[in-house]
Amino acid sequence: MQNGKTLLIGVIAFLFFIISFRGCFKSERTVERHTYSSQSAQRPQSQAVPQKSPVDVLIRDLSAEQNFSIILYDMDYDEAKKQYKHQYNVLLEKADTVEAKTTEWLPVSSTFFNQNAENMGMELASKKDGKVSKVAAPAGYSNYVGNEKYGQWKERDGNRFWEFYGKYAFMTSMFRMATFPVGYSTWNDYNSNYYGRRSYYGPTTNGQRMYGTNSSYSKTNTSSAWNKRPTDFKSRVRSQVQRSTPTKSSSASTATQRSSTQQKTTRSSSRYSSSSTRSRGGGSGK
Repeated sequence: MQNGKTLLIGVIAFLFFIISFRGCFKSERTVERHTYSSQSAQRPQSQAVPQKSPVDVLIRDLSAEQNFSIILYDMDYDEAKKQYKHQYNVLLEKADTVEAKTTEWLPVSSTFFNQNAENMGMELASKKDGKVSKVAAPAGYSNYVGNEKYGQWKERDGNRFWEFYGKYAFMTSMFRMATFPVGYSTWNDYNSNYYGRRSYYGPTTNGQRMYGTNSSYSKTNTSSAWNKRPTDFKSRVRSQVQRSTPTKSSSASTATQRSSTQQKTTRSSSRYSSSSTRSRGGGSGK
């Protein structure tokens, strides 16, 4: 009988020991998980993922399209809000038409503004037969000039110049080709040596490029907010954006600051303003 009581006490003691040991082990694991979680929350995010530019957001939103062009129509700086801004023309190819829509003013980072400081009036991105290019080019050169669906090369004064068919004549005005006609040699130089590889600003005359922000071509956009700005304002913004553009070593630390701006871009980039042009098929088209 005594041996039975001793055995029972031993079993109870052993079970109590096991339960106590498991409780302590569980508590230690809980403390470990809590400590790891706290350390993770306090760890600096030095490898922050860069936010998308408005052009990248537009490319994403237009992923179902086989062909499009995104042109930097205008740019500006809001001194009150300390905000850099872009406005784009987006050309979408449809079965019997080309739609041209103008975006709202969209906030951009100082880095993206600086990267495209010389590209006003230029195409920043295009998609041709399902392939995207993000190399700056003169407006219309990627998808429309040289494309026999939209026009043809015409002989004038011993040279060949591009001419749009009648139902696409609005693109002659949009690309300001009445004042700046596109010759075959210029377009062929772009198509053979630059397309999808490096930016192209056309031939240089008297030290001035044919295309780009400071070109005569761009300055004919008289409705441009940037063109209406005084020279000292534009110089100040250019100097400011160059100073504020982060280097590779500091780009991670500015990613968080850009986040709120780019979130606004994501919400608004797919919304176009009411301004749009639509060309419908009709007649022979030539």
